[in-house]
Amino acid sequence: MINITKTYLPDKEKYKKYIDEIYENCWVTNNGTLVQKLEKRLAEYLGVKNIVLVSNGTVALEIAYRTLGLKGFVITTPFSFVATTSSLVTNQLLPIFADIEKNTFNINPKKIEKLITLNTSAILSVHVFGNACNVEKINKIASKYNLKVIYDAAHAFDVKYKEQSILNYGDISTLSFHATKLFHTIEGGALIINDDELVQKARYLINFGIKNEEEIPHLGTNAKMNEFEAAMGLCVLDDIEKIKNKRKSLIENYKKELKGLVQFQEQNNNATENYSYFPILFKSEKELLKIQKALNSEQIFPRRYFYPSLDTLEYIEPKQECKISRDISKRILCLPVFVELSLKEQEKIIDIIKDNL
Repeated sequence: MINITKTYLPDKEKYKKYIDEIYENCWVTNNGTLVQKLEKRLAEYLGVKNIVLVSNGTVALEIAYRTLGLKGFVITTPFSFVATTSSLVTNQLLPIFADIEKNTFNINPKKIEKLITLNTSAILSVHVFGNACNVEKINKIASKYNLKVIYDAAHAFDVKYKEQSILNYGDISTLSFHATKLFHTIEGGALIINDDELVQKARYLINFGIKNEEEIPHLGTNAKMNEFEAAMGLCVLDDIEKIKNKRKSLIENYKKELKGLVQFQEQNNNATENYSYFPILFKSEKELLKIQKALNSEQIFPRRYFYPSLDTLEYIEPKQECKISRDISKRILCLPVFVELSLKEQEKIIDIIKDNL
């Protein structure tokens, strides 16, 4: 069986050494030594000022909203994983969808400004599949209307924009370190925040709002990363270049073999790629379903990322229609990409696609 991805597991003995350390000091959570070490190493590796590790990528978004004190409407993209939208709704924020660009799959800045009202507090954009969105245009709009900007960078680990981390843009960027991601901590996530005061607020918020033994200034939650997850992250980070290089070779081979047969995502020319996903776009949903069925019959399971378009969710009010997102979501398929995928397995995937187009 070949799934869309397979979790990268580092050397077991290296991980065990960290586990032995945890057992020795009995510090398993509450900002343990390994969490502190991972935060420091990640900040250095990614080229960011502050990073706050949390229990998952969804809660990273929720903490970002609370840290910035968002209220009312938030303009966002309908083409993303459902957590981008559901995290807004569960925090009493109303998602207002701006349609996407048909080639980059990212939010279209030209669609944002006309949606802004007096009740709008922020723009929540996504670097879809790690492809850097137009941060300069988005930030310009936000400055004009005094809006906060959050970038859901769940897929954008180690992406550079104009030679600096894409994570440095906006008020807060969030990451997901789920086991399916390029870099993972089993479950986990992070907030990247340049403002030191906001960093401190975020740290209170992930620990029930507690400042010290006598003060609880904020309404918080329990969003802390534990030591076992941090240990996994430290091990995976040691191997990240190997991981990226293997994924790069797979994606370059996909592109070479499928060029002219399907459409590829248009990449931001000012940004680097991190090879986290490989989406392909078919001419029609019918063509996609034919290919998917053929692959499934051979125990190969790509994924329809992202389907359905989030503006079609039943619990979203008012009803909104984003035609480009709905069209793309029906025709897009992400192919398997992971370190252990062999060239022979990849060739089988490619042959099946070619034979059924």
